[in-house]
Amino acid sequence: IITLSDLECDYINARSCCSKLNKWVVPEVIGHAAVTVLMLISLHWFIFLLNLPVATWNIYRYIMVPSGNMGVFDPTEIHNRGQLKSHMKEAMIKLGFHLLCFFMYLYRLVSKMV
Repeated sequence: IITLSDLECDYINARSCCSKLNKWVVPEVIGHAAVTVLMLISLHWFIFLLNLPVATWNIYRYIMVPSGNMGVFDPTEIHNRGQLKSHMKEAMIKLGFHLLCFFMYLYRLVSKMV
C-alpha cells in the first residue's frame, strides 16, 4: 500500500515501484496456497473456505499476466485505465482480509490453550 501510495504521489517512478511489488508476488502466491492446503489437511473447513477464494484469485492473477509484461505490476500500464486505483483497492482489501485472518487465528490459538 505504501509503495503504491508513493507512486500515486510521484515520490518514486513506475519502474522501481513495479519491480519492488513484483518480487513479492510469487512468495505471496506460494505462501497463501500453502496456508490454504494446510487448512484443508488439518480439517479447518471454515478457514479453508475463507482462504480458498483469495488463494484462487492470487493464482489466477499470476497466471493471467500478458506476455511481454514485467509481471503482475507493469510500469507501462500501471497508470493506464485506472490500474493504479484498482491495485490500491485490491491491496486495501487484502490488508483487511489478512487482519481478519490474524485475529481469527489468534482466537483459535487462545481457545485451544484454555
